[in-house]
Amino acid sequence: MTMSPIGRSLDELDTPALLVDLDVLDANIGRIAAACRSNGVRWRPHMKGAGAPAIAHRMILAGASGITCAKLGEAEALADAGLADILVANQIVGAQKIARLVDLARRAAVIVAVDDPDQVAVLGAAARRAGIRLRVHVEVDIGLHRAGVSPGAPVVDLARAIAGEPGLELLGVMGWEGHAARIPDPGEKRRTAAHAIGLLTGSAAACRAAGLPIPVVSCGGTGTYPVAVGEAGVTEIQAGGGVLSDVRYRTVMGIDHPYALTVLTTVTSRPNSGRIVCDAGKRSMSSDGAVPLPIGLGPTRSVVLSAEHTTIELESPSAEPRVGAHVEFVVGQGDTTVHLHDEVYGVQGRRVEAVWPVLARARTR
Repeated sequence: MTMSPIGRSLDELDTPALLVDLDVLDANIGRIAAACRSNGVRWRPHMKGAGAPAIAHRMILAGASGITCAKLGEAEALADAGLADILVANQIVGAQKIARLVDLARRAAVIVAVDDPDQVAVLGAAARRAGIRLRVHVEVDIGLHRAGVSPGAPVVDLARAIAGEPGLELLGVMGWEGHAARIPDPGEKRRTAAHAIGLLTGSAAACRAAGLPIPVVSCGGTGTYPVAVGEAGVTEIQAGGGVLSDVRYRTVMGIDHPYALTVLTTVTSRPNSGRIVCDAGKRSMSSDGAVPLPIGLGPTRSVVLSAEHTTIELESPSAEPRVGAHVEFVVGQGDTTVHLHDEVYGVQGRRVEAVWPVLARARTR
């Protein structure tokens, strides 16, 4: 029988192991929740990075009004775990997925993004056949140039089509000012994000002027939420990854949340005094958004990930750490690391206090 890791020291864990510092997690949750409360906006955190329902429930207890998911499969997994109010911030297309969306709407309060009039008709017909009404946001392209209709009149036109479809309920507009997140100059970043959000709130105002109620204006990822939370007309923030934080958020996006998420590894080889090889590579922690940061090793010349190894070259020779020792890495990008693990270990003071299944992992359909 496998012994429960709860109550055991991190030194006893098999590796690679995904860890979350519970004290840092709760502090980061409290920080975003407080920013939303003080600005009078709701918080609907994105779950694509967290993945574990236990983290979602922790955010709900701190004041989040619901959650955001990137994929329908994530939403299904989290609804099954008791999350009741879910925005699927994506377009749901195809008969199979629409049938799943309708089924999900029977057991959870679901909102879905649309940006195409033909899809409005398809969703509306499916909802009518099922005897339900689907809540809908118009997705607006406010500068990222991915999905979404153009701001202004196109938003009004699509909102009018939604309002005229008996199977749908027009709830609001949503957008993401993600193109501003990586701007290094704080002033330019703030101006770019504010301009983008103004396109969203202006589109909402245009809809209202046309007699279309728009109670929800939703935006604000972790990289830009300090700006978005204070912009007039915004009613909801979607920032979620910042509760965990990662190297990318701090070094690329300038978000100074402390690191809560790490990967524990074991040193498996010391070919020479300047090189350390660990038992976790790209299949345990991603390096696409930022390279994971080893903790407590001093200056490094390079950190390179292959499939199942990370090779660290030190600036200066050292006999430590020896083969069998643990090396902990700050995650480079949480969104593309958490989904690689079946569970996350909640830790306090180097001791395991909880083991949470990552039920939304690999739910990409």
